[in-house]
Amino acid sequence: MHASTSVPETTQAPASPPASPYRWRVVDIVVASVIGVASGLVFLLWNVAYRGPSALLEPLWPGLQGLLDGPWLFAGVLGALIIRKPGAAVFTEVVAAAVSALTLIGNTWGAFLTLEAGLIQGLGAELIFLLFFYRRWSLPVAILAGVGAALAGGVNNLLLWYAGADFWFVVVYLVSTSLSGAVIAGALSWLLARGLARTGALDRFASGREARARV
Repeated sequence: MHASTSVPETTQAPASPPASPYRWRVVDIVVASVIGVASGLVFLLWNVAYRGPSALLEPLWPGLQGLLDGPWLFAGVLGALIIRKPGAAVFTEVVAAAVSALTLIGNTWGAFLTLEAGLIQGLGAELIFLLFFYRRWSLPVAILAGVGAALAGGVNNLLLWYAGADFWFVVVYLVSTSLSGAVIAGALSWLLARGLARTGALDRFASGREARARV
């Protein structure tokens, strides 16, 4: 009589594939929405506040009013720098534009054209992050994204609001809005994102963990 021993079979569940770094999570949607709404409130304030500086700049040199575009351009860049997912620039800029469009406080452009402008500006910033395959989030890239948003929005404005403008107006306006986009939408958004990250508020995001690791 022979005793037999049996070795229990063990089954191991196949490892689940790692989550894609480009896949949106619920927290991404929530935070991007908060950024968009908060940016939209800034848009509302600027819809009224820009009129004073604009009245000074336009007679000084036609086209120089492009320097005032930056506060309408930063939402997409800031959202992308924090969320770091494809579509974040478009999402946050459109949400911000929707706040401005739906409330119409100080808004003389109408709801549809405000949303259209937000989409175009968001796409301008989004394209820059796409060109770097959503892997570079440095200050130079943020500045380029601000310029991208400005140029996209600037061309859109020239077609809609300044049709028939002469050559020098177009040049001055595009240079002015690009400078505003670079400084306000680009550099300041990058500084704001880093400042938020250092507080620990963004620890659930790669942008927050990366900034905290440098401290």
